[in-house]
Amino acid sequence: MDIFEIDGPTRLSGSVEVAGSKNSALPIIAAALLAPGVSNIPNAPDLADIRSMQMLLESLGARVHRDKAGLHVDATTVDNPVGDYDLVRKMRASICILGPLLARCGRVKISMPGGCSIGDRPVDIHLRGVKALGAKIHLENGYIVAEAPAGGLTGAEIFLGGPFGSTVLGTDNVMMAAVLAKGTTVIESAACEPEVADLANCLNAMGAKIQGIGSPRLVIEGVKRLKPVVYPVIGDRIEAGTFIAAAAMTQSRLKIKNCDLNHMMAVTDRFRHIGVQVESNGHGCEAALDGPIEPADITTQPYPGFPTDLQAQFMALLALARGNSVVTEKIFPDRFMHVAELNRMAANLRKEGPSVIVAGVEKLIAAPVMASDLRASAALVLAGMAAEGKTVVQRVYHIDRGYYRIEEKLNKVGAKIRRVSV
Repeated sequence: MDIFEIDGPTRLSGSVEVAGSKNSALPIIAAALLAPGVSNIPNAPDLADIRSMQMLLESLGARVHRDKAGLHVDATTVDNPVGDYDLVRKMRASICILGPLLARCGRVKISMPGGCSIGDRPVDIHLRGVKALGAKIHLENGYIVAEAPAGGLTGAEIFLGGPFGSTVLGTDNVMMAAVLAKGTTVIESAACEPEVADLANCLNAMGAKIQGIGSPRLVIEGVKRLKPVVYPVIGDRIEAGTFIAAAAMTQSRLKIKNCDLNHMMAVTDRFRHIGVQVESNGHGCEAALDGPIEPADITTQPYPGFPTDLQAQFMALLALARGNSVVTEKIFPDRFMHVAELNRMAANLRKEGPSVIVAGVEKLIAAPVMASDLRASAALVLAGMAAEGKTVVQRVYHIDRGYYRIEEKLNKVGAKIRRVSV
């Protein structure tokens, strides 16, 4: 098991490049199952989660390999539509095979998915959506079994709203099932995240007919077949936001390549509110802070609101603000396992129901800490770069799920992070 040893405080300078979006690539890899032949994602990031999805597709009968040209998915043969527990339990996004396999094979058996420990994330909305298309669902020893009727899936009007708003992976699954269904499907309360739009654009490039992309109302005209595609995914807006926070926490200036601020308006608004300069430069953005961090209140919401995947990183930043802030989590109310670890580094955080009261401190102090999930890991790395002394972050396998060699990228711009096998 690897750990990070981080010496701080440090200053950063130079350029860092954002990888292709993990949250786009995972469902797009699954979408390749819809079209016999070889699809390619040139900029699919080489992450633990991507490799988990690769193994899952190979277990279904597809052939997947990576070379300098990208990640290639040969879905000519898909003859084992079973998402085995040992593969699916590793990653929440494994559920993305539900829609494509149901549409192509007419039947799918998939274990209930796993992923980060950030609270209950049921798949009932996914199942409600494919049921509306005509699928029959039952549970069998911890597995979801979905079967299409003999004549195939049929378009329907489907409302996908839930208690915490729209569902990203649920929208992905229903959309992928609907593109090969007979007739017209209307998805109301669809997720509007850029990654959902990216999947829809990819499906259209494969021959689907999807209208309303980027809006909460998608209209899908079913087609008989799709074709393989070469499709580069968008830049990872969460990684971009993490690097902006890194510049701010270390009182530094960074150029961040391959990010689109149009996908990050709520995030840039909060960064600018606390004093961070964030400006587009044509190929990405430039972020800088030279002065105090002002307090702010943030509330996570479905897109275009503030993303839950940046909540932990922003909380680490607000821990150094000159005043009190409030961070409210409305997507995953239990996503606060980083609070205790940041407090070990002399932060002053107090959880109150779905919110955390952040009383800013003058400095953070290095300590041994333990990562509990992907984004909490990133928050602890940021805190370690700003803290006085040597911070040791354990369980960094979490961060490898969503950030490609983050220590190498940050070290190139001035960080002092060592990966150590213990």
